[in-house]
This record gives sequence, C-alpha cells and structure tokens, in this order.
Amino acid sequence: MKTSRDLASLNWTLTGYAPDTWRFLAGTDLGAPSIAEVATVPARVPASVQQLLREAGVIPDWNRGLDSRAAEWVEHRNWVFSTTLPRAWLEGGPIRRLRCAGLDAAGWVCCNGRLVGRFENGFVEHVFDLSGVPLADDNALQIIFDLPPRWLGQFNHTSQIKDWKARFNYTWDWQPRVVQIGIWDRVTLEVGDGRDLADLRCQLAPDGFTLFGQTPERVVVRLEDGDRCLLNASVEPDQLAAGAAFAGLAVEKWWPNREGAQKSYRLRVSLPGVDEWTRTIGFKDVKWRAFAGAPATADPWICVVNGRPVFLQGVNWTPIRPNYADVTREDYEARIRTYVEMGCNVFRVWGGAFLEKEVFYDLCDQYGIFVWQEFPFSSSGIDNWPPEDPKIIAETQPIVHSYIARRQHHASLLLWCGGNELQGALDGGKLGTGKPATIAHPLLAMMAGEAAALDPGRRFLVTSATGPRFTADENEFGLGLHWDVHGPWFPATAAYWQKDDALFRSEVGAAGASPVDILEEFYEPGSLLPLDESNPLWRRFGFWIQAEGFKKDHGRPARALAEYVDWSQRLQREALQRAARAIKHRFPACGGIIIWMGHDTFPCPANTAVLDFYGRMKPAAEALREIFLTSPEKL
Repeated sequence: MKTSRDLASLNWTLTGYAPDTWRFLAGTDLGAPSIAEVATVPARVPASVQQLLREAGVIPDWNRGLDSRAAEWVEHRNWVFSTTLPRAWLEGGPIRRLRCAGLDAAGWVCCNGRLVGRFENGFVEHVFDLSGVPLADDNALQIIFDLPPRWLGQFNHTSQIKDWKARFNYTWDWQPRVVQIGIWDRVTLEVGDGRDLADLRCQLAPDGFTLFGQTPERVVVRLEDGDRCLLNASVEPDQLAAGAAFAGLAVEKWWPNREGAQKSYRLRVSLPGVDEWTRTIGFKDVKWRAFAGAPATADPWICVVNGRPVFLQGVNWTPIRPNYADVTREDYEARIRTYVEMGCNVFRVWGGAFLEKEVFYDLCDQYGIFVWQEFPFSSSGIDNWPPEDPKIIAETQPIVHSYIARRQHHASLLLWCGGNELQGALDGGKLGTGKPATIAHPLLAMMAGEAAALDPGRRFLVTSATGPRFTADENEFGLGLHWDVHGPWFPATAAYWQKDDALFRSEVGAAGASPVDILEEFYEPGSLLPLDESNPLWRRFGFWIQAEGFKKDHGRPARALAEYVDWSQRLQREALQRAARAIKHRFPACGGIIIWMGHDTFPCPANTAVLDFYGRMKPAAEALREIFLTSPEKL
C-alpha cells in the first residue's frame, strides 16, 4: 500500500551559506570547516527564503520605501531548508520518493549525507528517489537552493531566455526586484512498492472525460455527485494507457459567473488497497464563433458557453505577492471573491509569471471564473521574439506537458496560450513590435502540437495579442487588422472607442494612484513629493509618473498627496469606464475585455491595477463593476 505524507507537518529550519560551502551536507570534504554565514532560523514549507528572513528580522520589509534594495543580497547565498524524516515514515515499502510540486528554481536535494539529485526548473514538479539511501532513526533531509539567474526582468531579450524561473520577480513596471527563492508548493513523501497512480491525467469533454496513465493492474473509476454514484467501472492497464473514454454521462453543465451554477463532480480512480487518485471536475461546452461582420480570415472571438454567447470580462491576473510561496488559500479567495462581486468571468494568467497553484484553479472552479493560462514566455522590450534555439524548445516541451497534465481537469480552464506579447516588427523582422508571432514559429508550433495531443478539446492561442496587429491604431480602423489586441494603457478619447473595430481586447489599462492610507503606511511622510523623475520612488516605476498630466490640469505641481491621489484615481476611473462601456456595448462585434491589470503585487505609488495592495477596489474597479453587471444592450 502506498502512503503519502505532507512534509508541512514537520519542523523545518533555514540556513544561509556562502556559495558551495553547503556541500559538506552531501558528504563532500571541503578541506576546511563549513560555518553557516546566516544563522539558522525557524522555517516551514511551503515558504520563501525572503519571508522567513523577514520574520526573523534578518531583512527589512521590502514593501517599504526603497527597502527592497536591502534584501537583494539574499540572491547571492545558498539557502538550505532542513528537516528530519522519522524512520517509521520511510519503512512502509522499498520505494521511497520525495515529490516537490514547486521549487524556485534550481538546487540540490540531500538525504543522510548523500546527494540525491539536482533540480533546475521552477515551473515543473520534481521527484527524487530516496530508495537507495540507508535509513537511520532520524533521517536528515536538505533542500538546497542555488544562486538564481542574474537578470530576467522586463527589459531583456525574449529570444535568449533560457532560465526556467518567473521573470516578474526581477522588476516589472509594477514590481521592484524581489527574486523569490524557496519552496512554493507542497512537498510530499511517497512510500510503497512502486505501484501507484501518480501520473494520471483527465481530459474533459462536454458530457464525459478520458483518463490516461500507466498502472500495473486494473483500476476502478467512479464519478460521484455527492452521495450519488454516476459511474462505477473497471479499467484495464492497456485501456488506461491508450485513453479510457467515458461519454454520454447524465451530468449538469458548469457555468461561468452570473451565467448559471458551478456544478462539480468528484472523480475517483483507485488501485484497490494500494492507491487512490481524486479530482474535482466539471463539464462545459465551449465553442468559438466568428462575428458575422469579422474579416473572413480572422480568428473567432465570440465565446459560446453551453450554447449561449457570453461576453468575456475580467482582469489580467498577476501573482498576489512577489513571494508567492507564502500566499495562502485565504489570500486567493479574498481576491477572487472581490472579482466575482465585480462581475468578472475570466482571468488571463499572464506569461511573465508561473503556473498558479492548484488552489487558485479550485477556487476559479468554485466561483465561476474562466482561466486563460499562458505558458511562461513574455515580451522583453529589447526583443520580443520567442526563442528558436532547438535546445530551448526541447527544454520547453516538458514544461508545456506538465502545465497541461496538472491543470487540464479543471472546469474553469478556458484555453492555453503560448505567451504574452510575443511579436516582431510590422515588416516581418524579428526585432521591433507590432506584428504578433504566428504558429509558423517552431516554439509555438511545438506548444500547439502538445496542446492538440494532450488537450484537444480546448483552444490553443499562439500568443496574446494575436492577429495582424499587436495594438489598434485608429488610423487603421476599418481595415480588418485588429483581432485580439493589447492597449491602450493610457486614457483614449471617446472618438477612439467609437471607431474601435477590435474583435477582442485582452489588455486595456490606465494608471491610478494607490489610496492615501497605503501610501502613508509604506512611504515616509513627504517622500512621494515631488511627483516627478527627480524622486527615486517615482523613477523606479517610471512608466506611471503622472507629473506632467497633473501640471497640465492644475497649472502647477501637486502640493499634497491627497490631491494627487484624488485626481489620479478619477482619471483612471473615467478612462476605464469609457473603454469598458464602449467595448461591451459592441458585443458581439467584440468578444470581451480583460483589464490590465487586476491587483497590486506591491504598494506602487501609481499603477494600472484596479485593486490596491490589500485587494480593495479602487474607484476604477467600482466603475467597472457597474458596467460588468449591466447587459450589453443597456449600456
């Protein structure tokens, strides 16, 4: 029988070492005493190194002023998470595996003085074989983190990205440098005889599902609706390997927010007396229909759910915190419930981040929020062209496979996307902006092939934006060039929106200041004035300096924080209200709007987020709620 234990219940510690001086833990003779540079502090899993050091008083709160700079030294040490495994936990069978759902991002695992393995990817699960490690009464386990890559931030070369770690941590226009290190998801110990169901996956259909996996013997498959069993079947190993399909089930449909109920079912697959694999699933029918007046060659952008056209409205989802290892279920639920109250029915999980935790998807299932999930590639400013190196493409394939296999059973999953703003120049060159990459690109073709093979019932979108143009130029309205477009991120005129011909808008934004109480909490009194690039607090997020706009409207610089905040938040509210009203009123000529962005990850003085650092609605979000709760024909 297989046993699985969550190692969160054990006592953990964290210790910091100068690079490579941790190696005595792997039985290496360093030729000199190895003394930890940063003394041991209490730890837990999952957790980030930064949060644990902050709690221990070793580093300051990076959210305050410019204090994030005082924590950057953390990146230049090796960090060791340590615990002790009880002998009884390891004696249940000859096969012992350590399964790590999220490690950020590279390092080693040691057990009882032996180097067990190396990991080098923050986007996939890692499994380490402990079977050959001699047992002791107390078994020392260490997860050691290597130094992270030096730079993966917003201004970079997309074509040269080859490190598998979330890029937003290195600075973005809404995030200072806080390069998370640590264990960001569950760590479990699996012990048994090697028979298990660890590699199953479930492919959904409108009225059924198909199971895939490798098992040594017959399994039992049950689909339950509360206490009622809808399906009870035995499946042979060869059937499961080829794909065991169950269709024509008498199931109710799952609906997005405000369209109907979020009906779910419990799927249980058991290897009797040995192992059980369970998932919560739901059933929906999603088709994409072209608008009658759309260009003949355009992608379809009307989302038809269970036979009903639905206007997609929501936000671009970025991580709640840079140290996403420490984000709890309660944190996720608080944000998601606010978006539900706004009337949102879709999140675009942006490609500069990571595959969100299982609990995020569970909550989206529960609350009726579609998830547009991007693979971990994003634009870079210097060049935005996806990598073409065959080695990088080969290394990407397991990431794509892992994303799909781990999340495809969720009812909320709407589509897969190759990444954010992958593009070249309008003249077809690889440098520049304006023309989104296409399926002809070898990396994106590989992704499309994986999605078609593993999850054929869902849409694969090459990139976002997609089509002939990245943004919508009003001088080109009426030419059929605007399919899914990004922008504008600054207020556009009513005339612009009246002429709009985009089929979908997956990024529309406008800047607005954080509330006064947040600015007073995280910044020294008076430090945010002057409101211009001479102030380092504003220069850090130079995209959103609004000094010239304030001067133009008032004939003078801002004299007080409160007057600037009121002006800035009003500007954001009016800009997004004007855009969302015009876009939704066009439905079905336009299939939806996704606001850039949802919530603040950091207490930015000003940013395009519509929820503040604590997840409260800014005035712009309140205006969007009124529009999102109103039908298109009444706008």
